[in-house]
Amino acid sequence: MSDSSILNNAARILKLVQAGTPADQALRENLTQDRHFTAPAERRGISRAVFAYYRWWRWLGEKDSLQKQLTAALELQKRFEANPAAFKAEGLAARALPDWLKTEMDEIPAGWLHQLQREPVLWIRAKAGTGIGLARKLSHFTPAPQSADALRYSGLTDLYRTKEFQAGEFEIQDLASQLVGLACAPQPGETWWDACAGEGGKTMHLSDLMKNKGLIWASDRSLRRLTKLKQRAARAQVFNFRAAPWEGDAKLPTKTKFDGILIDAPCSGVGTWQRNPHARWTTLPKDVHELAAVQAKLLAHVAGSLKPGGRLVYSVCTLTRTETTAVAAAFTAAHPELEPVSAKTLWPHELNANGMFIAIWRKR
Repeated sequence: MSDSSILNNAARILKLVQAGTPADQALRENLTQDRHFTAPAERRGISRAVFAYYRWWRWLGEKDSLQKQLTAALELQKRFEANPAAFKAEGLAARALPDWLKTEMDEIPAGWLHQLQREPVLWIRAKAGTGIGLARKLSHFTPAPQSADALRYSGLTDLYRTKEFQAGEFEIQDLASQLVGLACAPQPGETWWDACAGEGGKTMHLSDLMKNKGLIWASDRSLRRLTKLKQRAARAQVFNFRAAPWEGDAKLPTKTKFDGILIDAPCSGVGTWQRNPHARWTTLPKDVHELAAVQAKLLAHVAGSLKPGGRLVYSVCTLTRTETTAVAAAFTAAHPELEPVSAKTLWPHELNANGMFIAIWRKR
């Protein structure tokens, strides 16, 4: 596929986004369903152009054609990758982020501003204890300092098509999400609740850390996501879980008392803006405050389901004060029966991954 064809197809996807489809959804649906795009290099070229457009959106000529704007965005990306220091933090703060975010963060590190403009890396999670062996078997993998089973991938192969993935030897999972599972530190034989399980990435990690022993309740309000979780778990040979729909309200799916509960809550996703730059321009302050109210309710609803000594882990892939330290502080004040253990922000530029906030309490 020629450069002009990539630009034309990227422009076609941008028009879908302008009509209301999120960029990642438009790319996923068009590049997987259109048989014309068979070569991975073609799909990567179109995706790269679309994401560069939203990464450098405020630098582009608004009246130029989409093809011309895409060309300018790709040139900016090339210049940035060649010399990031040429792009000053002050300029990035003014143009790479929505203005409202400045009121939601105590600090905006220069390192994060530069990280936002880099193309994201891909992380996988090998089964516990197998990371080094998997890195030797497959090429272009580098273990993370935080875990030998977290591997950064720098190759071009479609990992989903490898026999190792099909055999359940690894999952595609961002490093920050893997660190949530490690922070939970579940033990074999314990009973845990992944209360906002989604499609099961963290459920499967908890199971792996528990050596498939004990029991995990996996809940979500979406039956479609729970069905996907079951499919993924079957491939990964994860068996010690029980899927249970939960709307997130006071009516819990079980009266079981847990050794640990993970609330990986819905959030504004500011920590994922390197990977999904379109979201920078669609997320609004009202979204942050509405989600913070949801997060507070989820924590309050599950607090009574802990055993004495049980651990409650709260994680969100965002960096706004309203959804992180403010939620944690209000919850601590309202629940003296729970002792705060830790609260930490994981910054994208320090991980080369998504941003994440993790807070942990223990029932006294």
